[in-house]
Amino acid sequence: MLDIERLSVFHEDLQAVWDVGFSVGEGSITALIGSNGAGKTTILSAVSGILTNVKGTIRFQGKGITSLPPHRRVDLGISLVPEGRRIFPYLTVQENLEIGAYSRQARKNLSRSLGQILQLFPRLAERKKQVAASLSGGEQQMLAIGRGLMSLPRLLMLDEPSLGLAPLMVNLVFETIGKINNEGVTVLIVEQNVHRTLQIAREAYVLETGRITLHGSTKDLLENPHIKKAYLGL
Repeated sequence: MLDIERLSVFHEDLQAVWDVGFSVGEGSITALIGSNGAGKTTILSAVSGILTNVKGTIRFQGKGITSLPPHRRVDLGISLVPEGRRIFPYLTVQENLEIGAYSRQARKNLSRSLGQILQLFPRLAERKKQVAASLSGGEQQMLAIGRGLMSLPRLLMLDEPSLGLAPLMVNLVFETIGKINNEGVTVLIVEQNVHRTLQIAREAYVLETGRITLHGSTKDLLENPHIKKAYLGL
């Protein structure tokens, strides 16, 4: 579904990613893991079109999208749930969700999508008229994921979805990601909770200082000595 070849990404004159290549298979959960500052968020930003100072090729469902603006990528079915949630704190839960229905097709299906999201996240249904700032951290993360789903994505990219959450909410977030994938949405996840991520993903790429250093099935990576020592604390 998503194919990246020799991708280099720059923040102005500073290069953050070097010649990265990887693929995300349709219907899969694929993980991109690595330490802080490795370039994971930079790659998601390049795929979504937020960062444009790039070299290389990004293809989505066989179509080259490297030069497309962000809104065209949303139209094609790419949605990013950013690190830190970035909800609109003084809008209601429902208003935040409706903003996610950006594309023409999503607007046509707004009522149906809204009902499905509120069914997926019952807590949001209970709080749909509350302002988003009044929600707990876990509820705000649910809202951010729900807003991302409102655009009817084929590929949902999640950037640190469990960051700063209590253990019970972490469990709920990962269970929800599994449900979303079971409904047919392909998932690319960046996450520092490596153990939980490798449990739900099919395959993973390890990014270190802007370069892919390992790739394999999550089963194999869980047994890899370097992964055990560097990321699992074993």
